[in-house]
Amino acid sequence: MPRGRYSLHDPHDHTPFAEEHFQCAPGPSGWRYVSQVTTTAGDHRGSVDLALDELGRPIRLELHTGSWQVRGAALDGVTWVRTDPTGTDATEGNVRAHAFTGTSPAFLVATARLLRLTPSSATRVRLVSFTEPVLAPRTVDQSWALLEREAHPTDSGPLIVDAYQVTALDTGERHTVHIAGDVVLAAPGVELEDLASPPSVFDA
Repeated sequence: MPRGRYSLHDPHDHTPFAEEHFQCAPGPSGWRYVSQVTTTAGDHRGSVDLALDELGRPIRLELHTGSWQVRGAALDGVTWVRTDPTGTDATEGNVRAHAFTGTSPAFLVATARLLRLTPSSATRVRLVSFTEPVLAPRTVDQSWALLEREAHPTDSGPLIVDAYQVTALDTGERHTVHIAGDVVLAAPGVELEDLASPPSVFDA
């Protein structure tokens, strides 16, 4: 069960804004990721709880940022309920999309798990992104391509690293994401600062 810490920063000006302390693991029904997010000063900022089924679909999502909350799942596309800081106004949403995304590195692993690309293959995916700080939903279309898969020797055996090219189809902006198992090694706005155990290896 990997446990570790990501640092999160603005991908454009590299200003750090949070740290995400996480643990994740595959299980008999899929994969689960939980984390606590803190500010750079160490104050509580939010949390992430994401569970996928064996096909990589989100069967439960719970996001907290500040006083905002989102709960969602794959249902007729993806469905969610967003609650405001007062707790009195809950807004439901539904979009014909494949999954969710956001600032947490968990969503990169989840999308890669959902798509299950092979080297040199590519596909399009529609996601609902929850943008901070108010977790506002926004539908985004992306293209994912698995550029290469490399094995890196380690003391505990080879570490398989996948390099993805992710393209935002509305702007054409491209970036590269490196993932090993269920851990993001590098991505725009994400740095893996600490990892207590090796990444999990998914079954095919």
